[in-house]
Amino acid sequence: MSAIQNFVETVANFVWGVPMLVILVGGGIFLTIRLGFFQFIKFPYICKQTFGKMFAKTEGEGTVSAFGAACAALASSIGAANIVGVPTAIAIGGPGAVFWMWLVALVGCATKFSEVALGVKYREKNEVGEYVGGPAYYLKHAFPGSFGKFIAAFATFSLMIEIVPSIATQSLSVCSTATEIGIPKILSAGVLLAVTALVVCGGIKRIAQITEKMVPVMAIIYAGCVIVILGFNAKQIPEAFGLIFKGAFTGTAAVGGFAGAGLAACIRWGAARGCYSNEAGMGTAPYAHATATTDHPARQGFWGIFEVFCDTIVICTLTALMVLTTGVWQLEGATPDQMPVKAFAVVFGQGAGGAILSVCILLFVLSTVLVLVFYCEKNAEALFGHKFSLVMRVVCFAAIIYGAFADVSKLYAWLDFLLMLMIIPNMAGLIILSGEVKELKDDFFSNKELVNK
Repeated sequence: MSAIQNFVETVANFVWGVPMLVILVGGGIFLTIRLGFFQFIKFPYICKQTFGKMFAKTEGEGTVSAFGAACAALASSIGAANIVGVPTAIAIGGPGAVFWMWLVALVGCATKFSEVALGVKYREKNEVGEYVGGPAYYLKHAFPGSFGKFIAAFATFSLMIEIVPSIATQSLSVCSTATEIGIPKILSAGVLLAVTALVVCGGIKRIAQITEKMVPVMAIIYAGCVIVILGFNAKQIPEAFGLIFKGAFTGTAAVGGFAGAGLAACIRWGAARGCYSNEAGMGTAPYAHATATTDHPARQGFWGIFEVFCDTIVICTLTALMVLTTGVWQLEGATPDQMPVKAFAVVFGQGAGGAILSVCILLFVLSTVLVLVFYCEKNAEALFGHKFSLVMRVVCFAAIIYGAFADVSKLYAWLDFLLMLMIIPNMAGLIILSGEVKELKDDFFSNKELVNK
């Protein structure tokens, strides 16, 4: 067993270096060029169609509202990584890593748009009358004949299996955070399981109803607290931006307790955190977006761009500025997971700051777990039918309990390994189907009736 674990760790560590960055970032650049840089050119219009119509009634066919589907997808991507992952990138890659995180997000908008648009175009109705879609459905059209079906099934199975240990690690994050404010693991695990079961058993409609209320609230609470911190450190904001732009092309020399980072580490960690944060190219978001009520695949694709913007450009940037302006990134011996706690303590005090941040992490992780269970079910349904998806629901519930009490440290390599098996065929499929994505985009913008709605 140790030989298998060593193999998985070796492959995962190698692929999640330069190769995965080439696949995700290179693929994003290709799609950006193929789509005519439209995420930049049409950005004001996209904002009008998303930020400007969050609560507007949507037209067309679907199971949930367009905003509800977007919030469900956002619930998965906005998680603990937005709070802890950004300090990790800064701790290892230096402040310049934030610039590369931004760059990945900007090209990732084209990737996420492509995934969502294809998810809606090739969606189907399942046996209970709900819309389902995602890589399991559109990858069959990217590759010829039976090979396409095999690739779709292979990628879908890999993601389904990956989600189970992912839920376990999320449960660990919740329970570990809860113990810091005096809540026993058994209690936090039980509450997480009960809430998850109550919501998930109501299907995508209930998940969307909860997340479309929960995601804005948790984002506003966290962003509001960070903005207060930045207000107390406003004079350091220009210097923080200077560190980001300078370090992006030169690396960062040792400062205070910071060990310093070369340019290669800066690019690698910034890009990797960006990819992991917004999930563009991972094939997860289309499962949520495919349920949306919409009159055109491209219109729902705009919500994919909205998702990347909120996750990385807004939330991750706020975290980065908080860490840099408070100076906690330079503290001797401060680990990435401690940096946000110390930054909150600077303004709110040790006790109150820790409690507020713990609540934020609990909300972020809870929302992520809710949607991960749904994703696992939809992948299982695509492979083995609706009844088997209910079996995987129970497996996911068991993973919540397992993660709270077990040592899941070795699971992280398996997460990267299995996710790699999903990303590679998904990105290949997006590139092959990029002509269809371009047709969807051009068809939308050539229809004045759709554009003017």
